[in-house]
Amino acid sequence: MHDKTMTGAIAGGKTRKQSQFIEVMRRLMRNKLAVIGMVIFIIYILIAVFAPLLTPYNYAEFNLVEKNQLPSMAHLCGTDQFGRDILTRLFVGTRYSLGLGLGAVALGLVFGVILGCIAGYFGGWVEELIMRLGDLIQSIPAMLLAIIISIVLGSGFIQTIIALGFGRITLNARLLRAQFLSQRRLEYVEAAQATNCPKIKLMFVHILPNTISPLIVSSTMGVGGTIMMAANLSFINLGIRPPSPEWGAMISDANSMVRSAPFQILFPGLFLAIFVLALNLFGDGLRDALDPKLRD
Repeated sequence: MHDKTMTGAIAGGKTRKQSQFIEVMRRLMRNKLAVIGMVIFIIYILIAVFAPLLTPYNYAEFNLVEKNQLPSMAHLCGTDQFGRDILTRLFVGTRYSLGLGLGAVALGLVFGVILGCIAGYFGGWVEELIMRLGDLIQSIPAMLLAIIISIVLGSGFIQTIIALGFGRITLNARLLRAQFLSQRRLEYVEAAQATNCPKIKLMFVHILPNTISPLIVSSTMGVGGTIMMAANLSFINLGIRPPSPEWGAMISDANSMVRSAPFQILFPGLFLAIFVLALNLFGDGLRDALDPKLRD
């Protein structure tokens, strides 16, 4: 009888989770702007995956005979000062920019979740230490902090991910800690403690799933901002540097051509702006879909 009761409880829990997921997706699909943002995001991911197959050109091959050509049927976005096809470089650059954005957000999410769980659950001097260190880090503007770390670590893909993701650790930790404070005195937590549930299991298996929604929204919207910061780093010759076709590096590389060939800056700028806008639309819709106060 006890086994049947436990099985029924587990099945009921799974059913509730599935129904909640369906409800969130239903609300998300009703938001047309969020759907548009999600579709654009998926298109960018497909571009990143299949970039070498989408154009016949090599993104790194010089062809000085065709340098600075205006957009045409042969080169839809024109060519740069070295004769490289801009559209090809934009497609391949999607890999770099998406990798930087997703990698930095993932880094901040993983370590932020760990620190936020510890601070929110244990409290006391542990919480005070983590929060005061967070205050110290957050007192430095995010862009300035990324510049400092990039100067210390040097340029490179991994180094840039660390520089961009470090500042998000304290942001995520503070957000999750606030969610933990609202959950740790609830009945299901006290019941788990009464059964001597291991603290790690209690934090990461029981409490975390009930507090992760704000972090999902924050991280989704943070990808666009992080890619913007990566572009800024590349523009000042930090982070990813030419000839790697990261969007910010392409804009920096074409800075000297702004008067004679403005399209060399225009297309990377548009590519970047559309992607950031799409992620913001998707993030706004996801926030509304996950907000229990907005459920009808």
